Amino acid sequence: MTTDAQALSERLLAALIGAAELITIEVGRELGLYVALRERPRTSADLAEAAGIDERYAREWLEQQAAAGLLTVDGDVFALASGTAVVLLDEGGPDYLGTAGEFAVGLGLLTPRVVDAFRSGAGIPYSDYGRHMRHGIASFNRPMFAHQLTTEWLPAIPDVEQRLHGDATVLDLGCGTGYSSIAMALAYPGITVRGIDLDESSIAEARAAAARAGVTDRVTFALADAATVEGHYDLVTIFEALHDMGDPVGVLTNARERLTPTGSVFIGDERVEDEFTAPAGEVERLQYAFSVLHCLPATRAEKPVIANGTILRAPTLVAWARAAGFENPEVLTIPNDFWRFYRLR
Repeated sequence: MTTDAQALSERLLAALIGAAELITIEVGRELGLYVALRERPRTSADLAEAAGIDERYAREWLEQQAAAGLLTVDGDVFALASGTAVVLLDEGGPDYLGTAGEFAVGLGLLTPRVVDAFRSGAGIPYSDYGRHMRHGIASFNRPMFAHQLTTEWLPAIPDVEQRLHGDATVLDLGCGTGYSSIAMALAYPGITVRGIDLDESSIAEARAAAARAGVTDRVTFALADAATVEGHYDLVTIFEALHDMGDPVGVLTNARERLTPTGSVFIGDERVEDEFTAPAGEVERLQYAFSVLHCLPATRAEKPVIANGTILRAPTLVAWARAAGFENPEVLTIPNDFWRFYRLR
């Protein structure tokens, strides 16, 4: 009979294996090794030459990846296993999760500072988490924006989508690297979108992404505070950002004041239980880990009114909305494994 201690040991060993393999995946992505293998199967010498790396390291990495089931091997020739390219390389595709390794590296790099923050009560600015977390968040959400935002989420609110088929104006608060703003502009060619964020690097990347997508005539990005941004808009969107904002009631109050008479605020944020439960399900466990290691420290760095962390429960958001002047906040029944959706008007 397995004891509780044995079960926990087995669980932690499995987690250690997964964490180590995630970091080796990020090594392969950073060095372009999967891209080289997608071109054709290769020996270690061939891969080393193609990627400009040392052959001995190439051989060890290839063997490790085959041992992990990510590559197949025939003699001394290694090839991508079925599904590996789609999951690790096709960023924006519905099955993409190459970002998992970026998250592992990004969180690990800042863990010593999180330990210091626990002792001091200080925060860690979002920008200090660097490109791994910035790209990790963007890449994790990008498939949802590309494949669900304008085909499932917005069509679930018919009057909002009808307005978007005209010349609507949209304000995308906490836009990050801009994929939500761009997805809306591509799907609704008559609208104009203004994306704002407090992170300078994210705004720079968003502008570059808009240029690649050919929508700079209708999509603009600016470094600005969601609580003070001005203008009037038919739709205000906030995707997985409200829980990170240091003054969420102030942001929602400003969003309400920015709406046209028939406008709406559309929010997507974490799908977690309405009340704290322990032990929690897998998604909530993931969200809590991100809260401890990233979201709470980043919010604490803003000298917040509220430092909520990642776990934004529906009753909390509804209470914030009412405090901001929205009398009847709606919790929508749009299905999604990670986010819950809200309409405010």
